[in-house]
Amino acid sequence: MVIKFSILIAHYNNGKYFKDCYDSLIGQSYENWEVIIVDDASTDDSVEVIRSFINNDPRFKLYYNSTNKGCGFTKRECMKYAEGEICAYLDPDDALYPEALEKTAHEFISDHEIVAAYSQMMLCNNELTPDKVFASTKQIYNSRYFFNCPTQFAHFFTFKKEIYLKTSGINPKLKSAVDQDLYLKVLEYGDVKYIKEPLYLYRLHSNGISQQSAKKNAKESFARVIHDTMKRRGIKKINNQLVPESYTSSQEIYELLDYQTNKIHRLINKIKVTLNL
Repeated sequence: MVIKFSILIAHYNNGKYFKDCYDSLIGQSYENWEVIIVDDASTDDSVEVIRSFINNDPRFKLYYNSTNKGCGFTKRECMKYAEGEICAYLDPDDALYPEALEKTAHEFISDHEIVAAYSQMMLCNNELTPDKVFASTKQIYNSRYFFNCPTQFAHFFTFKKEIYLKTSGINPKLKSAVDQDLYLKVLEYGDVKYIKEPLYLYRLHSNGISQQSAKKNAKESFARVIHDTMKRRGIKKINNQLVPESYTSSQEIYELLDYQTNKIHRLINKIKVTLNL
């Protein structure tokens, strides 16, 4: 079985970093892929730089927003052109390890039931020199009540296009928290595989969209994503607990919380057995 990947790049003013991104793509050990780039009306020479690299390579397809639309709109736009069975977003200032696609493809081929897979990521300096693995990426236990807290996804998140098309798609109005919106929607249709090794090189630099200066503005978007997810999943808060809206009586709520507590204890015991504690 040969899976085709669609690598999706929502681009804005990152031409000076694109060479590393490009080199990591053409250096992949896995060969069946395409790259969809949507430029969000860059104001520098990024488009010319990108064109100079991709030249006439038919694996790369470059599209443009007529005006600056923001991250949510541009990432949603990328999906309109994707033809691969498996999709993944790659920031234009970051890069992939050479075996990222090959190792990810293996997970989807080995387990047809998963709808997504994600890996660890390597934090790098401005020159993309590896520093350390991002420690907060862990195995998550997908459930109706998973909201990216305290563990979280990071790059490299890959997902089935057929599953994405079952969702409402990325919210085009979001300026940040776009990735959270994506995976919370996708994981409502199945489980995710955690690949416990870094497959993604994440560049830390002052202009990065996810850097400290942008975090305050991201909180509102993230709150909106969580609120929309709760509505979509039919969940509301009662006495500081998340419960389905269909649960109306105190007895039903008590039974739900008791079930959740027992589930947590079973999970802890399972971990202890696995770790021989």
